[in-house]
Amino acid sequence: MASGFGPYYIDHTLGIWPQAASGMAFSSAEFQSVGDPITDLNEDMAAEQKARTTYDNILRVVKDPDVCAPIRFLREREIVHYQRFGEANRKDCSNLFSFLFIFCPPHYHSV
Repeated sequence: MASGFGPYYIDHTLGIWPQAASGMAFSSAEFQSVGDPITDLNEDMAAEQKARTTYDNILRVVKDPDVCAPIRFLREREIVHYQRFGEANRKDCSNLFSFLFIFCPPHYHSV
């Protein structure tokens, strides 16, 4: 109760309920996709960096080693995910013109 988790405990006991630190509940509205692989991969990369920043902020505040160890693991995962998305994005960019040739309407080819 003193730490402010009383209402959370009442609703969820010890279960994990996805929400932001602000208390905003997670929803599918958080996902962004426009269907363009390069745009979507950049959005994915930004999400990984935002998560890494959140973990950095937690590690600046929390000093308990039992809490910090899993947060460091999760932070490292975000870095690896960012790198993998970056690799995929570089591959998509290198194939950009073939992508346009295959998927764009015929009038784009005459430009």
